[in-house]
Amino acid sequence: DGGGKAGAAPHPIEGGTRIARYMAVMAEKSPGLELVERSVNGVPGLVARHAGAVATVAAFEVAEGRVTRIWAVRNPEKLR
Repeated sequence: DGGGKAGAAPHPIEGGTRIARYMAVMAEKSPGLELVERSVNGVPGLVARHAGAVATVAAFEVAEGRVTRIWAVRNPEKLR
């Protein structure tokens, strides 16, 4: 969810390989990106910081030990 204020995939990305490829490309475009493991709304998640500011918050839905869905928010108005 970029809310039109931050870049985000225009459609859901499905499949582990496609998600990994998308994440690798995004990381290459953001030198200095820092990822920190955090609980997000009570589930496993990551907080991505760039230049000291929160850029993305992601929450992971997990079933049977596997990530089944990733919810990501990039809209700066929602990351305050």
